[in-house]
Amino acid sequence: MRTCIISGGMIEPDFAFPYLQKQQFDIILAADRGLEFCYHYQIMPTYILGDFDSLSPEILNYYKENHVAPIREFNTMKDNTDTDIAFQQAIVLGSSEITILGATGGRLDHFLSIVQNLKTAWEKKIPAYIVDSRNLITIPVETSFEIRKEEQFGKYVSFFPLEKEVASITLEGFAYPLDHHYLPNTSGGLCVSNEIVEETAHVSYEGGILLMVQSRD
Repeated sequence: MRTCIISGGMIEPDFAFPYLQKQQFDIILAADRGLEFCYHYQIMPTYILGDFDSLSPEILNYYKENHVAPIREFNTMKDNTDTDIAFQQAIVLGSSEITILGATGGRLDHFLSIVQNLKTAWEKKIPAYIVDSRNLITIPVETSFEIRKEEQFGKYVSFFPLEKEVASITLEGFAYPLDHHYLPNTSGGLCVSNEIVEETAHVSYEGGILLMVQSRD
């Protein structure tokens, strides 16, 4: 069951609306101001969640009056972000994959919090992605995987240790390959802006948490 969380950061409609149509998610969770995007583009969320402190009251009232979807309203004095609440809901619903739109382009503290949500999904072996028009960010759930050049998101592929280190990382089929390389979190730009040069690239590592960013200009 594939779930999309529409969060309250920057959403580029020219990208996000066609992306939603193409992906055909099973569940759509609107988190706080993410409901504004749903409202303007007539997207019917499965659930609406948040404290709604950054959402126009008129929009929230519209959904309340028309009973479009269940609404879970929270106190603004809470220990979770609205996106985190939606993320936990996605897990409770049994999502097999989670994508987050509207996570980027706004406050960096909220963005970093959502990166931590990716780790929560990784611990549960649930593929999860932060997506905008230029980036796809994920923590691969497998320690060995392939990326097909014709299917990659953009031109560049970058790798970062999310914690102290990634042990014995191997990159094959890239312009800048690595062979069982020790990658510490002080490596700077070593694994930034790599490019796939063969039909299929291979990535493997033996320990740590690997954050992957596929990007385009």
